[in-house]
Amino acid sequence: MNLHKSLVYLVSRTKASHIIFVLFSILAIASCENDIQQVKKFDKDEKKLPTQILIDAEMIYSDSAELKAIIKTPKLDNYTIDKVYQEFPKGVKVDIYENGVVSSNLKANYAVNYEKEKIMEAKNNVIVTNIKGEILNTEHLIWDQNKKIIYSDVFVKITTPTQILFGKGLESDERFENWKIKNPTGNIFINKEELE
Repeated sequence: MNLHKSLVYLVSRTKASHIIFVLFSILAIASCENDIQQVKKFDKDEKKLPTQILIDAEMIYSDSAELKAIIKTPKLDNYTIDKVYQEFPKGVKVDIYENGVVSSNLKANYAVNYEKEKIMEAKNNVIVTNIKGEILNTEHLIWDQNKKIIYSDVFVKITTPTQILFGKGLESDERFENWKIKNPTGNIFINKEELE
């Protein structure tokens, strides 16, 4: 008789546990109802996340074992979902090499490099210097690595040893040696003696 009562009690307790479990499951499922717009937004935001983040990164580019460029950045975000590109949200410095020597360099506060297209877009306080000591200042510059050119369609300022030139738009070889301002707006001649 005691064994029978124990079995009935155990079965009753197990059924009660099952009922409580089922009720909690129903409540949990009901409370997890998702708004379809929130799910879509989360999915869209997830695609914008970088697949890799590098801190204090340095990339070396070469062609036929000849050094072509070194890119340095405090932070590099690699994206491989949808479109493959690299983002430099904390700035970038690019040194262009020719015959093992730096022929020009580029600095910018922000840049994006589209690796497959071989296009780098630099923005915000872009500064390019060449081996002659000429300096380009602009807010937007594109480096087409296939065509080996740099160009801009916004305001540019070029400082040479003898003058400062202003204009809108620029085209140049990637070494910034043979450049042309598209729409010049003015220039200032510099007197070296006065500067010294």
